[in-house]
Amino acid sequence: CKNPDDDFVVVVFQTVHTHKPHFVALHCQEVGGKNYEESMTHVDSFIKELLSSDAMKEYSRARVYLDENYKSQEHFTALGCCYFIHESLKNIHQFDFKAKKFKKVVGKEIYSDTLESTPMVEKEKFPQDYFPECKWSRKGFIRTRWALGDCAFDLVNIHLFHDASNLVAWENSPSVYSGTRQKALGYVLDRITDQRYDKVPYFLFGDFNFRLDSKQVIESLCSTATMQTVRAADTNEVDKLIFRESDNDRKVVLQLEKKLFNYIDQDVFRENNGTLLLEFDKELSVFKERLHELEISFPPSYPYSEDCSQGKQYMNTRCPAWCDRILLSTSARELVLKPETEEKSIIYDNIGPNVCMGDHKVCLSSYCNLYMNVCSGVYSRVPSQAVAIAGKTLLPQGKACV
Repeated sequence: CKNPDDDFVVVVFQTVHTHKPHFVALHCQEVGGKNYEESMTHVDSFIKELLSSDAMKEYSRARVYLDENYKSQEHFTALGCCYFIHESLKNIHQFDFKAKKFKKVVGKEIYSDTLESTPMVEKEKFPQDYFPECKWSRKGFIRTRWALGDCAFDLVNIHLFHDASNLVAWENSPSVYSGTRQKALGYVLDRITDQRYDKVPYFLFGDFNFRLDSKQVIESLCSTATMQTVRAADTNEVDKLIFRESDNDRKVVLQLEKKLFNYIDQDVFRENNGTLLLEFDKELSVFKERLHELEISFPPSYPYSEDCSQGKQYMNTRCPAWCDRILLSTSARELVLKPETEEKSIIYDNIGPNVCMGDHKVCLSSYCNLYMNVCSGVYSRVPSQAVAIAGKTLLPQGKACV
């Protein structure tokens, strides 16, 4: 079976070749994967290979920031940011958050381990009381600031909290997990718009872990079904929920457990790119005055099968959802929005729809004329299987966002 990392890299290179962006931003989460102590060396090898590849040879400048310091649990986010700048783009600068001034971008540089001392990024792990049960996990954000000519903007890599249990997510509408993500995203927005630095347009992209409203979507999918509750013999806690058709031999429509979402017909998540289910995608609505998004016309980005022969199949672990997004501030939206005649110059889609790249699909957004005919490609999110990749050899169980 082919390594998903290989397919991911090929798809990214093909995307760069197709769109020919002058500025490429690749945001990664879970750098090194679940076994990051053993896999960090693979991350470094991959980045070096990426920087030296023929496909990226026209990108004469690069900045790579990898949070690899897993020994520091109070700081470790496992986030990674890779930026590639085309040789034809002459006037680009990056902001030094310590000196509070822009510096010209020259050459290729890699920063890893302790990013806290790197003045060209602002990195934070969420405060411990934001974490469910105050248990540390790799969640936080990294901000960089760039200037193309006199147009400055922030790029923010973000990883929010997941749904730990399908059963808990089902209990309330909205779920308790939705509230946790809302609090964390509000924290990020407040931090990147506070009084420490000038306010500029910003793009947030990464793994927001946004989920459909579980209670409402299950009630819709199982509207004619009856529910059976199965409890654990030792604790009497709910162990599983089984939804059966009222007739038709009481066929099971949905079986729900902590980490099981086994629905009878996955096609409902793929037909018309699953957009009929967007009515249950509500987590962003809380921030409608502060954040904007282009129209979603691609299928839910998670959780895809990690079987390399099942590139379009979802796993039966979670309800499919658009976890991976590219969001814009109001001023950023004004930078990229085109007249109606130029709408096709803006792309918001996933890439590699038929290719296995891990449990998340890469989300792509490409903006032309971001500044004076500069074409900026911003890719968001890859899989739960690598660092800007989705594979099991390079970075087992990691994920990334372009």
